[in-house]
Order: sequence, then structure tokens, then C-alpha cells
Amino acid sequence: MDIKFSPPDITELEINEVTEALKSGWITTGPRTKKLEERISSYIGTEKTVCLNSATAAMELTLRILGVGPGDEVITSAYTYTATASVITHVGATPVLVDTDGMTFEMDYDKMAEAITEKTKVIMPVDIGGRVCDYKRIEEIIQEKSYLFNPQSDIQGKFNRIIVLADSAHGFGAKMNGVRSGLHADFTTFSFHAVKNLTTAEGGAVTWKNIDGVDNEALYKEYMLASLHGQSKDALAKTKLGAWEYDIIYPAYKCNMTDICAAIGLKQLERYEALLARRKEIIQMYDEAFVPMGLKPLSHFDECSESSGHLYLLRIPGFDVEHRNDVIAKLAEAGIASNVHYKPLPMLTAYKNLGFDISRYPNAYAMYENEITLPLHTLLTNEEINYIIARLKEIVEGTKNCA
Repeated sequence: MDIKFSPPDITELEINEVTEALKSGWITTGPRTKKLEERISSYIGTEKTVCLNSATAAMELTLRILGVGPGDEVITSAYTYTATASVITHVGATPVLVDTDGMTFEMDYDKMAEAITEKTKVIMPVDIGGRVCDYKRIEEIIQEKSYLFNPQSDIQGKFNRIIVLADSAHGFGAKMNGVRSGLHADFTTFSFHAVKNLTTAEGGAVTWKNIDGVDNEALYKEYMLASLHGQSKDALAKTKLGAWEYDIIYPAYKCNMTDICAAIGLKQLERYEALLARRKEIIQMYDEAFVPMGLKPLSHFDECSESSGHLYLLRIPGFDVEHRNDVIAKLAEAGIASNVHYKPLPMLTAYKNLGFDISRYPNAYAMYENEITLPLHTLLTNEEINYIIARLKEIVEGTKNCA
């Protein structure tokens, strides 16, 4: 067996659409990117979506548009990928990391509440693995702490409270209480990287709920300016006869999505419900095998939650880092690629250098030390899934007996 961890599911539909984009003569941001933005908004139920070259860019531009910068604090989880926190430092703000709650991979919301100060401008929850966070609880805490909020920009004043920016890189298509990711937080960002459920090779998007006193079209144009050098006209608008002239409103950034990438995304979106359904089948097969063993997977599906099923995070109680790493090595010997999601940020050099210490995040470390992420993608066959289950059972039992 040679079971890859997360290869992209690309068919002739995507290939043909990319070919058509290439033949059209329009390969940068153009009609297909605009169409993908419209289709994503329709899928989620928001009025506007901006497609960019990554979820990282989507998070950073949102912080900049919100006026977050030096002197401000942004709260997020210690248990996430670096992109969530790195964008906070990019804009000059201070990341405030919160431990997990010890039972799930989400932030401890009580500790999150304790972390709020007069400097807090944004909270960035992480929909890890594709499961939507408890945004209702987050909203309740923000209301309880509203007296501390000190707006520093016009748009912050429109909210007059801490703003919620969801890192839903894993969560496209997920639901909580029947409501899709994209309609829970004030702003929601998604990743369409090569390993994600829906891919555009590289790419991401941001969408948002309607904001009192803010025109959605004007906000969309702010993202367009920020993502294309601050240029008053995009390339598509400049192609109109006689419409060459433009202005640079401010020296901005370059992180737009191309029509080649959007072409992939358009066809992926057409197939997406079937892709989600297959992921759910795989998760159910894994759960039926591993839960009776006493292993603890991330809960993807219950009466409230319908995950996007992006990652199968599995904890092996009683194992430490050494035993967990031994399991990964033995799976690799059996031809099965696996991973760990994630090494908590305070364990990484960049965040140690910012003063973070993993000893202050005991729950995050406890979750990390025995977590393993198994292959979960739509190219897996049932034969391969059963092989993964059989090998992991053998390895875990063998490791327990040797411990």
C-alpha cells in the first residue's frame, strides 16, 4: 500500500475548465474569479465574498481593513497553525494565545473571557478539523465584556464591540445548528489550498455578515484595493476601450486570485456536496472502529454540528509524544502517511521568541502529545480505509503491550 495523506481530488471537469480559461486569454483575476465569488456567496448565504491567493491573505487584509495595528491585541487559540497568529504580528498587533478546554480542540472560552482587555479588538476562533466553534458562547462573552471595547477606527465604531474573525480554513461547508460557516462570525476566512476539501491549488476567501452602517459594495472595493496594490481599477476594468487610466489610492498588497485557480474552484464547488458526503462516510467508518477501542476522535457530527470533515484528529489516551511518534513511524512503514495537527504555537521558535511558554498551556500540550491525524480524502477506497483501520489497531495494541 501507498496511502497518501491528502492528495487533491481533481477530475476532467476541473482540467477542462482550466483549459478553457487558458484558451480564453484571461488567466489572472477576471470573470471566473468574479463568478466563483458569487457562487460562494450563494452557497453560504452572504451578499459578498472576496477570493484571494490564500486564507492567510484573507485574514491579514481583514485585520488591516478593520484598522487593527500596534497597541491592539487579538485573541486566538494556542492550538492552531501559525497562519492564524502570524497575521496578527504582520499588522503590528499583539497575539494573545488561549489554551484549549481539555475536552475539545477549541479554545477554553472561560480563559478567552479572562484574556479580554481594553486593548482587545478582535477574537479569531479556529474551526479546527472542519467543526464550527461555539460562536454563540463567544458572542455572549463579547457582550459581557462590551464595556471594555475602545474603537480605534470607523468600522470598529460601527460594531462598537470586539469583532469576531473566524479562521475557518478547514470549515468550508460546515454547519452548526443548520447554519453554514460564514454566517456565524462577523468575518469568516476559508482556505482552498491543495490539501483542502475544496481546492483552487492555492487560494482562499473571506466573506462577512451585513454590518449596520457599512455598505457591502464599498467594503468589497476596500478588499479589491488592498489586494491589488491600492489600484483604483483592476485589470479587467482596465481592458475596456479607453479605460487605461488608474490611480494608486495607497501603497497596498498583491494577493489576488487568478482565473486559472478560480476555474478549478468553480468545478470543485459543483461537486462539493458529494465530496462532503464521502468524507462523512469515511469518518463514520473510522469512528465505528476506533471509538470502541477507547480512542478519542474529534467529534465531527452530532445533533448540533455537521462538520466539513476536513481532518480526522484522533487522540490515543495514555500515549505520550514518544509513543505517538512511534505509531506514526510504524504507519509509515506500512505505507500509510499520517500527520499531527498541531504542534501548539508556544512550542515553536517564533512564538517562544515572542515570550510564549508551553507550560502555560497544559491542555493544548496534553492534546498534542497523543494526537495523530489519519488520511481523510475523497480518493480513499474502502479497501484502503479498512487497511488503515487494521494497521492502526495492530500498532496501537502492540505499543500498549510494550509500554
